[in-house]
Amino acid sequence: MAAINRGKWICPPRSAGEAIDQTQLVCFRKELSLSDSAEKMPVRISADSRYKLYANGELVCFGPCKGDANRRYADAPDLGPFLKAGTNILAVEVLCVGNDPWNSNHSLFTAGLNGLYLEGIEPEGWRCHACDTVRFFAEEEGFSPLHIHEKAAGDPAADGWKDADFDDSGWDTAQICADEDVPEILRGGNLLPRPIPFMEQKPHAFTLPLHTVAAHSDARFVLDAGEEMTAFLRLSLSGGKGAKIELLYSECYVTPEGKGNRLDPVNGHLEGYTDSYTVTGFDREAYEPFWFRTFRFLQLSVQTADEPMTLESLEYDETGYPLEVKTSVTTSDPTLTPIWDISLRTLRRCMHDTYMDCPFYEQLQYVQDTRSEILYTYAVSADDRLARQAIDDFARSQRPDGLLNACYPNKNANVIPGFSIYFILTLHDHMMYFGDKGLIRQYLPTVERILQFFRSHRTQSGLVDKVGGVNGEAVEWSFIDWAGEWMPSSGMPTAGLYGPLTMESLLCLYGLQKAAELADWIGETTLAEAWREDAEALLQAIRRACMDESGMLTDGPGRPEISQHAQVFGVLTGTLTETEGRRNLLRAAEDQTITQCTVAMCFYLFRALEKTGLYEYTDRYWDLWRGMVENGCSTCVESPGSYARSECHAWGSLALYELPTAILGVRPAAPGYEKIEVHPVPGMLTSASGTVHTPRGNLNVSWKKSESGIDLQISGDTDAVRRIIPNKEQK
Repeated sequence: MAAINRGKWICPPRSAGEAIDQTQLVCFRKELSLSDSAEKMPVRISADSRYKLYANGELVCFGPCKGDANRRYADAPDLGPFLKAGTNILAVEVLCVGNDPWNSNHSLFTAGLNGLYLEGIEPEGWRCHACDTVRFFAEEEGFSPLHIHEKAAGDPAADGWKDADFDDSGWDTAQICADEDVPEILRGGNLLPRPIPFMEQKPHAFTLPLHTVAAHSDARFVLDAGEEMTAFLRLSLSGGKGAKIELLYSECYVTPEGKGNRLDPVNGHLEGYTDSYTVTGFDREAYEPFWFRTFRFLQLSVQTADEPMTLESLEYDETGYPLEVKTSVTTSDPTLTPIWDISLRTLRRCMHDTYMDCPFYEQLQYVQDTRSEILYTYAVSADDRLARQAIDDFARSQRPDGLLNACYPNKNANVIPGFSIYFILTLHDHMMYFGDKGLIRQYLPTVERILQFFRSHRTQSGLVDKVGGVNGEAVEWSFIDWAGEWMPSSGMPTAGLYGPLTMESLLCLYGLQKAAELADWIGETTLAEAWREDAEALLQAIRRACMDESGMLTDGPGRPEISQHAQVFGVLTGTLTETEGRRNLLRAAEDQTITQCTVAMCFYLFRALEKTGLYEYTDRYWDLWRGMVENGCSTCVESPGSYARSECHAWGSLALYELPTAILGVRPAAPGYEKIEVHPVPGMLTSASGTVHTPRGNLNVSWKKSESGIDLQISGDTDAVRRIIPNKEQK
């Protein structure tokens, strides 16, 4: 067996200091001889920037998880189960991203080494081959954060390169990098252990309606995966030298009028991103895009040349974070069941080695989106591993002025001032669910610097000043929601065109209040008191400057525009009394001239309705999701109507929180779930039952409305049950 070594980087031969300007794919291959089979063979592997490791043709793992310019990771898979006595073939594909941050994947970093790190396998004897037949390109003009789609052709020098009988004598010998030539961040001792589990892989295959395409002919057909997928693809074929293949990945059918019935091929057409492949004509040719693809529908187009071509198979391995769902809920409203299903699928598709806003368009981890996604993850699984990584990611993005990057990891600046407040809310959520004082102490300085930014940007009236503007016009972007009225100002309330935004003051106020609770919990009472004083002053400033004669909070001081959003956060922060909040929310619900919350903000709308005793109004807002189901969506859309770009946006997975936490009523009543509140909020429902998985164990809850109130039954794991705070509705 190969001797364990302390780890080396290997890379293709190149001139010293040669820069890699374009993203490229490099194959590494090694024959490994074993005298007997190995039950275990731990290795350590990483890449600059991404790898896929195969042993004897079987995919072992892919990684490393995303780092940044100051932090990189290594994985520690066990090769033993994949090896046998005799000759074994190790094959590694490495994606080397380009140095230009605007012409490569935005969330993948490079240190310029563009190689493969190995520990536990000798670095000698590796052969390598740069795949010049694969080119990566921008998916759109302008903002293109992926750069993962390919224009490729069969490579005669790599045909069957993962097989035992492949002759790699024509390949280069991989260069072993001298320690002094390895950037410090990539040196073995500085590569951090993987903080999250490996992504899961579930095999699927399409049934092809056509197998043989005659010479000099065209063929096109559409394949339906049955639901939105994130998956690695493999198209196997034979013959057909010179044929052109195009794979179009699409989330849904689109009509000339926009998005309606997502499953309507008669009136609609497919839109999306493509890979193209030119066939070399091997007997056993295969095309496998390196990165996973997102699709509900896949349109396969073939144009043959002088030879017929046989399509052998089209397989795909579903991939994503291994989310273990342990919560289930049934209610008296059957329409909530399919909403739960599409919500869970959406969350799964937006969880990979980071949380993602959407798997199709950006694959970026945004703070606001992630706060909601984390809560949904806690509610169904009580798993905080990806959440901890996200918290650390965002903290590392902090700028000198205190604001966080709106999405991170990201090689490019993208700052939405209000999003930094959602980081504070995320920390508060973790405190309540898991009670890790060490984590709160670690990131409280990040919170201090965020709040100091907002403290240093105040008007004479005490409000948060204008700190952003329209995306692409201002340095920072004051996004709040994709409301129809705000589309011309890129999701910013139009009041922001004239001055400060009430919503940014309300967000700051909410952050101050939650930060004070964090500080109190870890014993920083002086800091907590200072934040509470600041919060009270800001609250009074908002009431003085942003409340009109009718008692509604306007979108800016002295502005006539009114939104549901300001009333919602007025309720959540206590800026509005319960009576005022109830009145304002009722008016906003009935007056459709008032800008309404869309999918992103419904979580906060539901919390405000609950707080003011108006939870029955959530029934009308569930119509947003009922419409998704009726229109054939298999996942939750980014926003309805005027901004329905993404078909899969996990800030819309609201049902995953709402059903167990509000409708069944199970939530933490003290940090770390030391105390548990079970207080159902029925709304329009007549009954509900289910199992809620908490960090303290499972609770089985069922309730029915009766003439005397709610008949509530609770059972479950001993540790969870004994922490319940009795309330008057339990019987």
